[in-house]
Amino acid sequence: MTTLQDCQALDAQDPLRPLRALFQLPPHTIYLDGNSLGAMPVGAAARAAAVVTEEWGRDLIQSWNTAGWFSLPQRLGNRIAPLIGAGPDQTVVTDTTSINLYKVLTAALRMGQQDAPERRVLLSERSNFPTDLYIAEGLCKSLGYTLKLVEPEEIAGALNSELAVLMLTHVNYRTGAMHDMAAVTAAAHAAGALVVWDLAHSAGAVPVDLLGANADFAVGCCYKYLNGGPGAPAFLWVKPAHAERFWQPLSGWWGHAAPFAFTPDYQPAPGVNRYLCGTQPMVSLSLVGCGLEAFEAAQALGGMAALRKKSLALTDLFIALVEARCQGHGLGLATPRAHALRGSQVSLTRENAPGGSGAYAMVQALIARGVVGDFRAGDSGLHKDILRFGFTPLYIGFEDVWHAVEHLRQVLDSGEWREARFNQKHAVT
Repeated sequence: MTTLQDCQALDAQDPLRPLRALFQLPPHTIYLDGNSLGAMPVGAAARAAAVVTEEWGRDLIQSWNTAGWFSLPQRLGNRIAPLIGAGPDQTVVTDTTSINLYKVLTAALRMGQQDAPERRVLLSERSNFPTDLYIAEGLCKSLGYTLKLVEPEEIAGALNSELAVLMLTHVNYRTGAMHDMAAVTAAAHAAGALVVWDLAHSAGAVPVDLLGANADFAVGCCYKYLNGGPGAPAFLWVKPAHAERFWQPLSGWWGHAAPFAFTPDYQPAPGVNRYLCGTQPMVSLSLVGCGLEAFEAAQALGGMAALRKKSLALTDLFIALVEARCQGHGLGLATPRAHALRGSQVSLTRENAPGGSGAYAMVQALIARGVVGDFRAGDSGLHKDILRFGFTPLYIGFEDVWHAVEHLRQVLDSGEWREARFNQKHAVT
């Protein structure tokens, strides 16, 4: 079995280890929740202060020009592009993932209405992230489509002549299971459907190749693995061949071809720029760039390929140590073992019992010890509660994994998770 000394040796040999210094992490904390909210880059506070005190406070409205505020959505999009396999000027950073999903789903359904009006089904996984399903449900009701939800293994059988759009999250937020983007996209196209991908749990965590996979549309958030800060604006990508076929439904002035001409009629901007909507939130938008600096530093150390290799090594180690040292406590594994099917997280299951699974309390006990993960309730397909741990290779090391599992073992062996203080539910789990 891997020892603490083995983990320390792996850290000493890790070429990505210097990247940890780019993040401000609290002392005595092992942060395994970067798949929910990434850690703060060391330059973020100074950048926010500069935007507020200098660009806004001193230069005022001139900063739209002098500080480059106006072009920031496009410039940030071009910095994200290499992480998602996009080309130049195909990605913008704007709005939220939910709003961006509404835009691209509407565009995709409009394309379907034009090309194959008889197709009236929007297909997704039942275990997809809820906001995606909520947006799709509302849009289907307003446009007269049917939202069909299936289990992952049923997707292939549902690709038929009724399908207009397939909407999937690349890496499942609950289990960490990852789709083969190229294969799924090819199968959907063969059935005559378009595909919308949500990259919220894969951008910055696993290599993504939207152009290589021949994807149609993609959205994703910047506050998870991209470390853009809480509530950071999201990103949106459109296949170049689709970009100018339709207006997106939120045709605000920022997506106008000439926003400062102030004409009464709407003329969409060229390409992906028409997917902008209103005036951008410049403080939070500016912080996205701080998170991207770490990926640009990683490029000299092997880029996403090196980050992926370390991510798989970290998650392999975590799984092996949990199974060796936490036996007899009813834990299972929801995350696929196969590398090709796994994102950058590990989800442990806990059987539901009449008094509850205890999974939530176990996570709270770990947090009290400085090991930060999170809890997700069982869904209709899994029927088990989940202890979820995200592994961000930019700042997580192998010794962190060893200590995290040791804390988990102690929490389970001692039964301290049964204490009342760990069983009080918070608003955010």
